[in-house]
Amino acid sequence: MFHVRLARKEDSSKIIEFQIKMAKESEGLELDSEILSNGVRSVFHNPDKGKYYVVEDGDQIVASMLNTFEWSDWRNQWVIWFQSVYIVPSHRRKGIFRLMYEYVQQLVENDEGIAGIRLYVDSTNQKALKAYSSVGMDGEHYKVYEWMEKE
Repeated sequence: MFHVRLARKEDSSKIIEFQIKMAKESEGLELDSEILSNGVRSVFHNPDKGKYYVVEDGDQIVASMLNTFEWSDWRNQWVIWFQSVYIVPSHRRKGIFRLMYEYVQQLVENDEGIAGIRLYVDSTNQKALKAYSSVGMDGEHYKVYEWMEKE
């Protein structure tokens, strides 16, 4: 039975491992482990940066995601962003993303200060696009552009 919970500091090493795998798998990127480790730990030291959630199968962590927050002046509410979503290959296509999505969706529905959920995805990641559509998310309204000084 799968269980979603708020991540704890002691989950950092598993989250770091997952992020290294996710970047390699989804975008062919080799992340700098020191920068990544500091980035993950900084979320635990400063919760204003976001919240990690993990999914457990028994006592094993099989998935993680980061939620960050965007202020919407149009709505006078927060929007939660899904980031750094990773599910171990042996546990994919078992409803884990849907479980994470519904968990956060319930948080949104119970908090008048939150308007909704957003995420971004590499436009070539067809499996992820299909998963996000299957839970009712719509990628038609906005297109995300970016500029990163450092990659």
